Amino acid sequence: MAWVLLCRRFQRWQFPAGEVEPGESEDQAAVRETGEETGLDVKAVRSLGERVHPKSGRLMSYTACEVVSGTAHVADTEELAELAWCAHSEIPGYVPYGLFEPVQEYLDEAMPQ
Repeated sequence: MAWVLLCRRFQRWQFPAGEVEPGESEDQAAVRETGEETGLDVKAVRSLGERVHPKSGRLMSYTACEVVSGTAHVADTEELAELAWCAHSEIPGYVPYGLFEPVQEYLDEAMPQ
């Protein structure tokens, strides 16, 4: 069974996230931020697109990653409160407002229901 990792930050569940640093690609930022926040070593496997987030107004880039090694834990206690591995059917319980459509389409394809 496939799982997706969500993080609770500021009372909301979301994917590992953070700023792209100078000289870094969006995929590199996704890999770095995931490691810093969750302790996992991951590799970027597919860019899923970008959008201006409707609530924050920030430009968001989405990258699908696969775990290479490690055990997920809250590695950045200033940023995250907890982590949860979720099955496809559990995602709406964590993210009731829905996901960015290309992310949802990728998960629908990658995570058999």
